[in-house]
Amino acid sequence: MAPQQRGPGDGAPVVRGAGAKTPPSVTTLSVVAVVNSEQITKAELGRECLRRYGPEVLDNLLNKHLLADACAARGITITEQDVTEEIDRIASKFGLPRDRWMALLREERNFTEAQYRREVVWPMLALRKASALDVKVSQEEVKTAFESEYGPKVRCRLIILDPARKKPTAQEILATIKADPKQFGKMAQLHCEDPSVGAASGVIPPIALHTGDPAIEDAAFSLQKGQISKLIPVAAGKKVVILKCEDHIPEQYVGPKDLPAVQEKLKDRIRDNKTRYAAAQFFAKVHEVAKIINVVAEPARKKEVPAGAAAVVNGKQITFQQLTDECLIRFGGDVLDGEINRRLFTQELAKRKLAVGEQDIQAEIARAADSNGYIKSDRTPDVERWIKDVTTQDGVTAELYRSDAVWPSVALKKLCESRVKVTEADLQKGFESNYGERVRVLAIVLSDQRQAQRVWDMARNNATDTYFSQLAQQYSVEPSSRANGGEVPPICKHSGSPEIEKEAFALKEGELSGIIAVEDQFILLRCLGRTVPVQQDISAVQSELHRDIHEKKLRNEMNREFERLHESAQIDNFLAGTSQAPKAAKGRSGSPAIGSVRPALGPNGGVAPASATAPRGSVKR
Repeated sequence: MAPQQRGPGDGAPVVRGAGAKTPPSVTTLSVVAVVNSEQITKAELGRECLRRYGPEVLDNLLNKHLLADACAARGITITEQDVTEEIDRIASKFGLPRDRWMALLREERNFTEAQYRREVVWPMLALRKASALDVKVSQEEVKTAFESEYGPKVRCRLIILDPARKKPTAQEILATIKADPKQFGKMAQLHCEDPSVGAASGVIPPIALHTGDPAIEDAAFSLQKGQISKLIPVAAGKKVVILKCEDHIPEQYVGPKDLPAVQEKLKDRIRDNKTRYAAAQFFAKVHEVAKIINVVAEPARKKEVPAGAAAVVNGKQITFQQLTDECLIRFGGDVLDGEINRRLFTQELAKRKLAVGEQDIQAEIARAADSNGYIKSDRTPDVERWIKDVTTQDGVTAELYRSDAVWPSVALKKLCESRVKVTEADLQKGFESNYGERVRVLAIVLSDQRQAQRVWDMARNNATDTYFSQLAQQYSVEPSSRANGGEVPPICKHSGSPEIEKEAFALKEGELSGIIAVEDQFILLRCLGRTVPVQQDISAVQSELHRDIHEKKLRNEMNREFERLHESAQIDNFLAGTSQAPKAAKGRSGSPAIGSVRPALGPNGGVAPASATAPRGSVKR
């Protein structure tokens, strides 16, 4: 039976645009959405928002109360005109009028003007006045920042190792590399403790001045092209690093005309960083003298506050209803997207008489730990360490990780895993892709065909690796290839880019490709040679291949199932002011909203480990 409360258009597909009415405030609704005739009430959404964001929002409310008290004690008043003038000042820094700046905030950060004034600008002004912040930026600080951003840099490869490692030891790895520097990439793949660096054969972004560990910077800038460093102790001696200098990048020239604007931008950045630090110091002092009882953080103190109070600050209450409303205002839309998806999953599971049990949850967490390399000495997944790390990294509880990242992954797998089959052809392609010969290339990525033609002519007329690398640094629009002089990971077969693969595998060492048009980009390749396959026997890796391919195909099937569930659903989202009727078409062009509850899916085709990125459910403000 359809609910009495309906959205715009009484169920017809609606997309809000110009002329559409602004949706009502979440605090005025009793039902915030209807999914296939099943209601999601404001009370339910409020509980979910509170569960995810309660502590964070309460801390913010407490700080605002403390700020207001500090302003009152000092006789400081922040007027609406003050706020408006500050918004104008901020917008002018970006060369925008205020209305365009506010439109940009709505589009990029989902901020209404009222929220921006209340949650960002007012606290910023109040803090500045109450703490009497007068942040100074010295010329030396600007000079240091300029050297970091525009000064010379060193292109390096890096291997990070445990100094206590055995077989081979760090010293033995260094000796192998010094004997044959061409082995650096392979040694990085085999032994580097940072998986992302190892996967890139040790390639890292160029090392700049004043940006990282001084020991690494000193070593990098002392090396000549092609030289290998000694073992460099870092992290208080807990790790050691080996560097290989690929090249030195000269400082970026900034002309006299542009220099003042560049310096002002750097000065603003430094001032903002120092202001944040000073603000933190101010709040630390204010908290020391404030009388705060935070029931959310300390449930045992519940009896010390009036009924219904989430906190008391200097004798003033913040009720749970106020806290819930604030959570709804800030995060209701994002959390609702996730709850709509959760309803779609639970409805479909019930329809097919399927269920997600504790055993399924545990199995998915174990799989996630295993795929991320969290393995015990007995070769079983180290689930406890994985959960500790993933929840700490993303700032969520284990409960939220399970409910918002693991459960959706398991639910979708339940709905579609029976349709996934791995064929012999799949295994053969997977073997060729993962273990077959690859083409080593330098690459330049351009966004304009005419410029691509000009760069191609220059590369053809000076056919050397060194010159091609210089062209990549000057013209490539892709950050990694630009920073690393055109160096990219070797190209394998069946990678999903048939045009690039076809051209690459047709090249011989030293040859230049044609201009490869891929979507809106134009790519040039220069062949450096071929890699030697490390595994010739498919049977030795068949089980691993089968598992990897199954995960990739399962990911694709999960995506299709997710889109199908959305397309076939009647969804009235009163909070967003939209209504969607079931569609007959199979394809769905749009993407689910940021923060929606859906499985964590890997960027390279595999089902990613259930991560803690989903639980937060929104872009943080």
